[in-house]
Amino acid sequence: MDGKDLEILRLVQGNSRLTAEVISQDVGLSAPAVQKRLQKLRSAGVIEREIAVLSPAKLGREMTIIVEVVLERENRASLDAFKRKMRQAPCVQQCYYTTGEGDFVLILTVKDIKEYEEFTQEYFFDESNISRFKTAVVMDRVKASLDVL
Repeated sequence: MDGKDLEILRLVQGNSRLTAEVISQDVGLSAPAVQKRLQKLRSAGVIEREIAVLSPAKLGREMTIIVEVVLERENRASLDAFKRKMRQAPCVQQCYYTTGEGDFVLILTVKDIKEYEEFTQEYFFDESNISRFKTAVVMDRVKASLDVL
């Protein structure tokens, strides 16, 4: 990867719908050269996927909740089971296995506190391996980004 690749990545990170022609004007390469580089970056897994970023508020998902979860047992089977459940939970946007006091940090979007309560009943209270969890309700989304560069 060289400087041109990094320039291309910065541009598509901000807007994945940019055409190779538009990108080529910004980075000083031909459109076919940009297309080749993009294909190579996709094939190498540098570009994992291209997505649309939706507005949670406009879709009725008004609340963002951050949850720190502590498991009772941290063996491989228990960790894998929890990870699997979080991957399948529709309101979980992000799930991180972490060091420190908590074992996992979750980012959820829900329509209201009732939906979060239902989530806790299903995924925490009915789960014997959850020791405890701590909830923080987001008051203002100051910055939300997946940008790497």
